[in-house]
Amino acid sequence: MFYSTDHCALCERALEALFSMPELQGWALKVIDLAADSALMERYGERIPVLVLNGVEYDGPFDRAALAAVFKECSGP
Repeated sequence: MFYSTDHCALCERALEALFSMPELQGWALKVIDLAADSALMERYGERIPVLVLNGVEYDGPFDRAALAAVFKECSGP
C-alpha cells in the first residue's frame, strides 16, 4: 500500500520513481488517498508518503535508490 494525497509533491515523485522501476513490474500497488479517511490522515498525514510492504511501514521521501533498498529488504537476501 502507498499512502498519499493530492497535491503532495513528495508523493508524486515517489510514485514516478515506483512506476519507472522495471524490476517492480508485476507488483500490485494500492494507492490510498488520506483525504478520504480522517483516521488515516491523523495517522499518516505528517509522514506521507508512506509505503507499506509485508506489514512494515517505510516513510518517505523516496527516490529510486531508496525504493530499491526497501524492495530488496522485503524480498530477502
